[in-house]
Amino acid sequence: MSEEIRIKKKNPRRGDDGHKVVSVRMKDELIEKLDELSEKTNRSRNELINMLLEAAVEIVKVEE
Repeated sequence: MSEEIRIKKKNPRRGDDGHKVVSVRMKDELIEKLDELSEKTNRSRNELINMLLEAAVEIVKVEE
């Protein structure tokens, strides 16, 4: 048999890029501060939240 069956690799589905969607409740004042920072830095609110959380997770200390 010289015939081959070729199957193309499937593109990852949406959400399979190592990111997850998370819903978080925030106070209006915090969202306003994020929006101001977003405008000043030309970054999206989402990008800023990720940057800030990554930094905070590295420096947080749990007290017993």
